[in-house]
Amino acid sequence: MSAYVQDEPVHLAFDKTIATIVLNRPHVGNALNSEMVDSLDAAFDNALQGGARLIVFRGSGKHMCTGFDLSDLESCSDGDLLLRFVRIEKLLQKIFRCSVVTAAVGCGRVYGAGADLFASCDRRISLAEASFSFPGSNFGLILGTRRLAERTGRDAARRMLIAGKVIPATEAVNSGLVTDHCEAQNLESLLTIIAGEASRLSARTVSALHSATSSSDDDADLAALVSSASHPGLKDRIKAYRQAVSQRRSTN
Repeated sequence: MSAYVQDEPVHLAFDKTIATIVLNRPHVGNALNSEMVDSLDAAFDNALQGGARLIVFRGSGKHMCTGFDLSDLESCSDGDLLLRFVRIEKLLQKIFRCSVVTAAVGCGRVYGAGADLFASCDRRISLAEASFSFPGSNFGLILGTRRLAERTGRDAARRMLIAGKVIPATEAVNSGLVTDHCEAQNLESLLTIIAGEASRLSARTVSALHSATSSSDDDADLAALVSSASHPGLKDRIKAYRQAVSQRRSTN
């Protein structure tokens, strides 16, 4: 693989039939801003066009992805936030239904949109220290809910979203959110095995398998997201949630 370009928010590298997409903003926990979502979308398209049979999502630094970068929240309107959520949902739908095998490597915090990205992939690999969280429901956002339920089952997904707790790696394995749990030193060997499996079938067959084994409805999922995000006061709900999280951290 080629070396990372330090100021690129997303890095794409090829190694034979494996394309690796690296979220490359470690100074903010690889949180997703608008530029990064655009770069992820472009990198994913380039990986497909480059003939990859396995596309792997990883994060540089300690965390895979800590969610949306909302450092500009004060300057955003509800409409700005809605558009941001719609853009990531469209990308996640593309990943979920693509014609190649996808994998995500969960390390450190895999939160919010990062957890939704993780759940969109076929193989969901957790390293020992990883933890997961889907906080969107705390401010009334319905994003990726049906995909999560496909991974874990309806009841487990509902428990995760209603409780709103951080999910440790062991619990994520037991729920089905994680398909593979491994030590960091064994990761490359596991990815090599997955790449071999991914190359066994044609892209057309993989696409057909994805379609035949999915109950997701892209239009309905997008409508649910828009309906939840367009309820008045989205920005205020996010601010209230962030304040509550900050208060809990200060008292622990």
